[in-house]
Amino acid sequence: MKTIKPTLESLNHWITELPSKIDALSELALSERTQPNKWSIKEILGHLSDSALNNLHRFVSAQYEVQPYTAVKYAQNHWVELMDYQNLPIEHILNLWLSLNKQIATVIAKIPEDKLQNSCDLGEERIVTLEWIIKDYVDHLEHHLKQIFRIL
Repeated sequence: MKTIKPTLESLNHWITELPSKIDALSELALSERTQPNKWSIKEILGHLSDSALNNLHRFVSAQYEVQPYTAVKYAQNHWVELMDYQNLPIEHILNLWLSLNKQIATVIAKIPEDKLQNSCDLGEERIVTLEWIIKDYVDHLEHHLKQIFRIL
């Protein structure tokens, strides 16, 4: 757990901090698309929920599947559109994101150190460790959260 502890701490930080930051924003700010073909803040948070859903599956499956575990890809634009985040209340999206990330934090905290080195096939001849996928997940989350707050 030593190697993944800072990543888990970052995830828990956002689980604690994000609700108040989102609650401080107006519906207009949350729903506005700053450019054509760009996601609104609601859609970005929805995308982060989709990412959480897909990565939760990876974090669990990579611990017991035959190695290298083959990570299933997902089409993020289709997910955001079909999940219809733009037309959902922000409370719904935020609660989804919170529930998924709390569960992810629980799973990550319980991964045995040796399982973090399990290999995962991301496709295109790219093999990484479970630890790498976990760190990449939180890096991706923080990238989009910076994007959200830069929009404002």
